This record gives sequence, C-alpha cells and structure tokens, in this order.
Amino acid sequence: MKIGINLPVADLQEDLGAIADFARAADELGYNHLIVPDRVLRQEEGHRHEVLMLLAYIAAITERIELVPSVVISPSRQTPLLAKQVCELEVLSGGRVRFGVGVGASAAEYEAQGADFSTRGVRLEEQIEVLRRLWTEETVSFDGRFHTIDQCRLEPRPGAPIPIWIGAGRLPGRRITDRMGRLADGWFALCGPDDFGELSSAIDEAAVAAGRDPGTIGSEAVVPIVGEDNADWRDRVERWREAGVTHLALRTVRAGLPRDQQIRVMTEAADGLLDG
Repeated sequence: MKIGINLPVADLQEDLGAIADFARAADELGYNHLIVPDRVLRQEEGHRHEVLMLLAYIAAITERIELVPSVVISPSRQTPLLAKQVCELEVLSGGRVRFGVGVGASAAEYEAQGADFSTRGVRLEEQIEVLRRLWTEETVSFDGRFHTIDQCRLEPRPGAPIPIWIGAGRLPGRRITDRMGRLADGWFALCGPDDFGELSSAIDEAAVAAGRDPGTIGSEAVVPIVGEDNADWRDRVERWREAGVTHLALRTVRAGLPRDQQIRVMTEAADGLLDG
C-alpha cells in the first residue's frame, strides 16, 4: 500500500511559502504522492487554488513525489485544453502525474462555465477516450457526441500513458462503478473499510465484463490524522491495508493547524509508517 498525503490548501491558503515547505517536506520524508483538490468556482466558502497551476509550481520544487489532482471536475472543462495542461504538467514534472477526474455535484459551477450539468457523466466517459488518444497518438481524428477533432496533434506528448483515476461519492451506484471498471486505471474510495469490499467487487465485475484484468485497477482511501489519538488513526490505516487498497492518503486539512504544526504532524505520521 502506497502512502501519500493531502496538501492542506484550505488551511494554508495563499501562504505559498508554507505550501512549498509542506510539499518539499512530503517529498523528502518519502511520501509516495501529494493530493491536491480542485474547484474552479464555489457557492460556499472554502479555499482552492487552480489545481494544475499549483501542481506545476510544486513540480518545480520537488523531485520524486507523485502529483495527484483529485479530482478535477473535467466535464466542466474543455477537453483539448485540459489534455494539454495535464500533459504539460507530466512533462514538467518528469512523469509524476496521476490524473484524478470526477463529475462534481454543483450545477451552478457548470452553468457558470457554460457546460451542461445534465450530461456530465456521459461527457466524462467520452473525455477519457479523447484524453488518452491525444496523449498517445501522433494524429487524432474523433467524431463523437461532445468532441469533433479532425487530424489534430498534441505536442509534446507524455513519454508514457498518464493514469486516469475516477472519483465519486461515498457510495456510488451501479452506473458509476461500471464506469470505473470499464475505464479507470484506479478509483478514489470515499467509503469506509466496511463498504470497500462490496464496491471493489462491483468494479471488478465491470472490469471483467469489459475484458479487463481487475488486478490492474488501483484504489485509494483517505485517513484523517488530526483530531483523534495516534492509535486510532493508525488502526484505520491497518484496516485499509487489510481491505486491500493500493494507495492511501493521510489528511491534516481543516484542522486549523499553523504551518509549522502541519509539517510536524506529517513528519510524526511518517515515523514507522512509510518504511513499515
């Protein structure tokens, strides 16, 4: 199980020095990946940087850690531009991107960006095909429901396929688990360990039906490490390990910790966990 950490942007906000220190510390401590959330517009309060631009900044100041936008509300964005931005991040980071996508739940955000909220699920599925083709094929022609591309090239292209992981709600329905099984390189589990097995089985079944090996599909869970005693959160890490997730992210966000304590908590959590 690969252990990563969430970047606490809601707490660090515009303190770029603190963001840089946190990202560098996560890299130096040996965390496998750094997760950064996405929202372009919000009706409620809550701090967000533009995720791909922030990760480009982080790519320049880190060396090893995997960069994970999770999740980008991709159906609200233009697919060729998104393909270009993610590919550029992959090139600038030296091949360290795992791309998380999802449909979101805010109709207002879609409307403000001129996108159709009602077709976001089927648009996401077509987007995934278009993204992969733009990243891997020298010249692309595509005539679909939402995209028309006539002999166009994306350059530079990534040196290897960029993994696409799909996020969903706490207990996604059959349509979403089917989408994950058919299309995703991995999925983000917002459920608890007790519900993981049932969801994982549904995704595996969809993968087999699509002619895929379910063993190639990753999964990621989240464990908060602030606000509860040390034994409790470490016990949850072990429960997730036993459940079979391939990736797990620790989270300090929304605890209101000052910047020095954010790094201290992350450092203490790494002790005995990253090499365990």
